[in-house]
Amino acid sequence: MKAAILTLSDKGARGERADASGPALVSWLAERGAETVRTAIIPDEAALIEETLRDWTDSGEFDLILTTGGTGVSPRDVTPDATMRVVDRLIPGFGEVMRMRSLQKTPHAMISRAVAGIRGETLIINLPGSPKGAVENLEAVWPAVPHAVEKIQGDTRECASPMVPHPPVK
Repeated sequence: MKAAILTLSDKGARGERADASGPALVSWLAERGAETVRTAIIPDEAALIEETLRDWTDSGEFDLILTTGGTGVSPRDVTPDATMRVVDRLIPGFGEVMRMRSLQKTPHAMISRAVAGIRGETLIINLPGSPKGAVENLEAVWPAVPHAVEKIQGDTRECASPMVPHPPVK
């Protein structure tokens, strides 16, 4: 799987803060056999986020694009808004699972607006801006990511594994 990571950070884009989330995600993906072929840090500007996501997805180079940062409720948190304007189809389950998993650690998970969706043959997932939060959220949805990418790219194999009979209920 070929991945790209887009870090959204005003301070990071100005060189005032080192990006820790992007490198953490690169390492995490590498441990699972995914190759990160592109990374970038840009400011929290909706038009620039949209342009970058469109360019990256339309290039056909990436199976997966992870964004990190800009998923909260502050005025500069525009990543989900930009992502929704770029994707063809949303996948609500990814955001639901990430919030549910994060809620076990912090009540602030309730204010995450992270989304995931499909553009062309690329899966885009918004992750939090902190390295810990980004990795934890990706871990939460990872069991479905390879399968989702296969399906997005046209795999026609059956999704369900054979049913295993359940023991009778007493």
